[in-house]
Amino acid sequence: MSIYLTAIVKSKKETTAALRTMLLDMVANSRKEEACIQYDLHESPVDNTFIFQEEWKDQAGLDLHDQQPYILAFVAQADTLTEGIVIYKTEKLA
Repeated sequence: MSIYLTAIVKSKKETTAALRTMLLDMVANSRKEEACIQYDLHESPVDNTFIFQEEWKDQAGLDLHDQQPYILAFVAQADTLTEGIVIYKTEKLA
């Protein structure tokens, strides 16, 4: 059964460009993972917000994704680059 995630990342105003670069790198790498079905990134330039729409093959694949070096690097820098991150794990209804 697929795992669906929506992640909302609010950038600090002064770090938006650096964060965008890092997030685009995460997209490129994540899409190469075997368990990745969908990994899309959207940006709202009005309020410096990035939104990920993700679909993963299964929980094991998502767990493996969470241990990738580029994800761990993002997590390590998140406090300096963002004002906050909210992640929703959902079930597809239709």
